[in-house]
Amino acid sequence: MSRDASLVGDELNQVALEAYLYFYPMVLMEHTRRNGTNVTRDAKSGRAPMGVINHVREYPALDFKAVVRPNFDTLYSSAWIDVSREPWLFHIPAMKDRFFMLPFYDMWTDVFASPGTRTHGEGALTLALCDPEWRGSLPEGVERIDAPTKTVWTIGRTETRGVDDYEAVRALQDQMWLRPLSSWLSDEFALDDTVIPAWKTKLPPMVQTDTMEAAEFFALASELVAVQPPHASDWGQVARLARAGFHVGHRFVLANQDDDVQAAFREAPAAARKAIGRRFGNLIPFVNGWSTILETMGTWGNSYLRRAMMAMFGLGANPPEESIYPNALTDSAGQPLDGHAHYSVHFAADALPPVRAFWSLTVYDQKGFPVPNEINRAALGDRDELVYNSDGSLTMYVGPSLRDEWPLENWIPTPPENFAMTLRLYLPEDSVLTGRWTPPTTTKLA
Repeated sequence: MSRDASLVGDELNQVALEAYLYFYPMVLMEHTRRNGTNVTRDAKSGRAPMGVINHVREYPALDFKAVVRPNFDTLYSSAWIDVSREPWLFHIPAMKDRFFMLPFYDMWTDVFASPGTRTHGEGALTLALCDPEWRGSLPEGVERIDAPTKTVWTIGRTETRGVDDYEAVRALQDQMWLRPLSSWLSDEFALDDTVIPAWKTKLPPMVQTDTMEAAEFFALASELVAVQPPHASDWGQVARLARAGFHVGHRFVLANQDDDVQAAFREAPAAARKAIGRRFGNLIPFVNGWSTILETMGTWGNSYLRRAMMAMFGLGANPPEESIYPNALTDSAGQPLDGHAHYSVHFAADALPPVRAFWSLTVYDQKGFPVPNEINRAALGDRDELVYNSDGSLTMYVGPSLRDEWPLENWIPTPPENFAMTLRLYLPEDSVLTGRWTPPTTTKLA
């Protein structure tokens, strides 16, 4: 289709850059969907077809690389759902005295609903995920939720208090169910579990997305956006794309575009990464070496650069009221965290992480993946047997080896390279949400 001939030079390059940032989360979501669902119903691989809940029954192994920054606090229950033909019902059992959340993501990575402890309390709940245009009747007691896109991803998190708690959590997982409305009283329903060999499911989704040539990336984006509608607030971005010849609802073939459009779109992936690098420091505020986003997390609005950045950094962000994940990349001197050095993170007695559920500290490599180590430990938190100081304060230690003066209970090993840390705060208190409480600095030890 036609493009606006007056869109040239720097402005054309800017539109191409915006296009890449705009579509990156959805393309990454699609590769994540393919990796997670391209199996038969009876698969034992830890994946499941569309419409089937995939319960993770234990913490991830430390060589896990399917999703960046996995947690070691909860057991996951994930599912991919197509609501285009009919509603799907998701049942959650009562979660007494146990934190639970079930965020639903559209294909743009926005959380459009987050049932669980904070929103619904501890009682059982049955939800119906519906296309907004669906008209019909739901069973009594079922709560309707309209999905902004035809495809929905959910990744439930059930609090798990260590390996000894697996049995209790698995029993709760077994009481969850997901069914189409037409078969909501039975586990027996038709399911398409066709495996598509062409999908490169052996490569992590982020690797697949980040290594796509521009022509392939934008062609896939045009296919996806023709089915998964833009948000209403995206009107301005969609209009700018049309000026460059990218029309929502029509396949975009880069080779068929004018030479200057081809050049701008081919340069867009590299330009987008440079833009993220330039704005990382001021887009996400750093306090004491920790980056913490207190606003727009999980519901991005028109913050397309931030949305793309967070998809790269950790797909599946939660609303801050549910959980906040400060991330540390540097120490108190502003230097990158070095896996060959030793560090401490000290919480004063009156400044322990303020949460209504629980908290943890996790170490990852510089790409956001856990790393195997001698004690098979990637995280520690307030539900572990930590050793507190005599004044009630707490000192956590991270480093390549255990020093004699450190309690083993407070040490997390580091990889032999630069690394990152994530502090997870579940149901953070108001002092966290307003920025009055911040994580302490990470101190490099002599």
